[in-house]
Amino acid sequence: MFITFEGPDGSGKTTQIRLLADWLRERGYEVMLTREPGGTDIGNQIRHVLHDPDNDEMDARTEILLYSASRAQNVAQFVRPALSAGKIVISDRYADSTLAYQGYGRCLDLDILEMITTFATGGLAPDLTLYLDVPAQEGLSRRQSGGEEWNRLDAEALEFHQRARAGYLNLIAQDPSRWVVIDAARPIEEIESEIRAAVQTRLDAR
Repeated sequence: MFITFEGPDGSGKTTQIRLLADWLRERGYEVMLTREPGGTDIGNQIRHVLHDPDNDEMDARTEILLYSASRAQNVAQFVRPALSAGKIVISDRYADSTLAYQGYGRCLDLDILEMITTFATGGLAPDLTLYLDVPAQEGLSRRQSGGEEWNRLDAEALEFHQRARAGYLNLIAQDPSRWVVIDAARPIEEIESEIRAAVQTRLDAR
């Protein structure tokens, strides 16, 4: 089973991924965690280039190709082998981030992005995507106050992050059966409970 987490930076994805993985392991599932960009040694090197605030001259097309290169390596080296071995893979971001941030945020052509993404992933789609939703301003404020990594994309104007959030909502409307929307402004325990219920429903269906 392939589960992805999406949402604005600062929405609490990292915390909820760890809690979900612990819960699944307690129930006997073998769980593998990954992230984008990154997930492999090659992907982590690409992540550094993408997130380095000094790379502020990066063209939007360069950005999408680097994200896609990291994704292609992660799918080939990590995600597909883990799924083939019967493991549950949980990813902190996946292809929907490209459509939201580079498509809606950067205003790049969505059809072209989907073609590049399909090539990079070999068409691998998540079984379940959990979208942790908070307003863009709140998410950025959380990152700043929480001492998390402040990267090149975080430093973009608020309007960029607002367009990305609106893009997520459009993507959800187009494919509602794959997504579960979680209000991430609530206490951690409430979010955790809702995520567990959504994942258990998918596991039972399988």
